[in-house]
Amino acid sequence: MSERDVVLHCEKLSRVYRDGQREVAVLRGVDFSLRAGETIAIIGASGSGKSTLLNLLGGLDTPSEGQVLLRGRDMSRLREGERCRWRNRHLGFVYQFHHLLPEFDARENVAMPLLIAGQGRRQAWRAAADMLEQVGMGHRLEHRPGELSGGERQRVAIARALVTRPDCVLMDEPTGNLDPGSAAQILGLIETLSAGSAAFVVVTHDPGVAAHMQRTLELVDGHLEERSREPA
Repeated sequence: MSERDVVLHCEKLSRVYRDGQREVAVLRGVDFSLRAGETIAIIGASGSGKSTLLNLLGGLDTPSEGQVLLRGRDMSRLREGERCRWRNRHLGFVYQFHHLLPEFDARENVAMPLLIAGQGRRQAWRAAADMLEQVGMGHRLEHRPGELSGGERQRVAIARALVTRPDCVLMDEPTGNLDPGSAAQILGLIETLSAGSAAFVVVTHDPGVAAHMQRTLELVDGHLEERSREPA
């Protein structure tokens, strides 16, 4: 694997929290690399540290030890403004709850990261409409979240995560609140979009979701372990 192929890399990553006088080690020396276009599922028992790991990978939390490199830069060493700009340029986020702004329509929600990055409104709206078209929501540009189904809202959230053309998208239980049909559509969308070189890290408790990813990693006692595929 060449360095140019690596989108996200963490080395000896640890996270320790204090609970009164007691220290609780959630992650213990995690090593992990993600290549362009790769899809990875991260599984583990409730409380195993999946969301903690995702927050560290996304630069939303600071490791107790180790480092996270996003396109070769250690995010914990960047100043807050620079870290936000680097994250906005290279990362997209999709959560179990879509976190769309209810007072804005689909196009406005998707355009938001571009507007924050300083892009002009007309250009941002055009890019947002194009991305919504790619995720099958081009006919719902002016609909607000309350007028959309759960699957449609999640598609809008994915469009928002992808509109900046990030190298990597981090997803936390993206199908957790969806019916089986909508979940299948989201998984098919991930497969299609990863073919265009975007990499995906999907935290999930669902073995069916994990089976759609190229690799599955499990968090056990603070360590990340590769899980082999079952023979077809």
